Amino acid sequence: MPLRRGRPVLRTAVIAGTATAVSGRVARRQQGRFAQQDQAAAPPPAAAPAGDGTDEKVAHLKELADLKEQGILTEEEFAAEKAKILGS
Repeated sequence: MPLRRGRPVLRTAVIAGTATAVSGRVARRQQGRFAQQDQAAAPPPAAAPAGDGTDEKVAHLKELADLKEQGILTEEEFAAEKAKILGS
C-alpha cells in the first residue's frame, strides 16, 4: 500500500514537469517569431549622416583648387573632379 500513496505525487510531478517544458518551448518559439517580426518591421538602417566625409571632401576640393591655381589642372579637369567629389 505505501506505493499507491506515492503514485499521485509522482504523476503530479511528471505532469508539472511536462507542462513546464512545453510552456518553455512555446515561449522560446514566440520570442523567435516576435524577433523576426521586429526585424522585418524595423526600418532599414539610415545612410551615413551628411557630416561624415564632408571634411575630407572640402580638403580634397581645396587641393584641387590649389592645383588649378598653379596651372596644373585646367578648368575642365577641375570641374570634372569637382563633380566626382560632390557626386553630381
